[in-house]
Amino acid sequence: MRAKLDDWAGLARYREENAALPAVSAGAPRVVFYGDSITDAWGRLTGVFFPDKHYVNRGISGQTTPQMLVRFQQDVVHLHPAVVVVLAGTNDIAGNTGPSSPQMILDNFASMSAIARANGIRMVIASILPAAAYPWRPGIQPAEEIRQVNQMLKDLCDREGLVYLDYYSAMADASGGMRPGLSSDGVHPTARGYEIMAPLAEAAIRQALQK
Repeated sequence: MRAKLDDWAGLARYREENAALPAVSAGAPRVVFYGDSITDAWGRLTGVFFPDKHYVNRGISGQTTPQMLVRFQQDVVHLHPAVVVVLAGTNDIAGNTGPSSPQMILDNFASMSAIARANGIRMVIASILPAAAYPWRPGIQPAEEIRQVNQMLKDLCDREGLVYLDYYSAMADASGGMRPGLSSDGVHPTARGYEIMAPLAEAAIRQALQK
């Protein structure tokens, strides 16, 4: 517990990997995928993470948007990407780092967007994936709040000229849970889930690069 408190935002996780990254080469724009366990597991635990692409995975399992805001400079800005794809918020709704309202989540996204814009980085905001329950937080019914936050994130993208990446519509069932076969536990995607997400992400990245 003490070690976790000493590095609340997880700044140590990627410090060495960041230092070892080669310089960005001309004609090969870097893209950072930034998020929680859903990003962290992509290509590490399941799914295939964009072979032959200059894409960098900077997800940390369990993280919330305030933690991600703290490490945004180190794990995004200092890597000099052309685009950052941010997928976050479900752990905020689950209360992983304490109670969090939709407005608090939106504020953290808005702050990350402002930092990205100030550094010439195009930002893609992904919808929170559907979930009807959290196995690690029994009693929480997140489906409606996920819908609410996703609408707020889409509105932010519309106001700020950002790209909104809608995973939700392709993966949700009628009740707001994950469609059968797309998740191992109702929250985290299977390989099939990532197969649905990958082309949507690629299209959003292309759109961002054209802005």
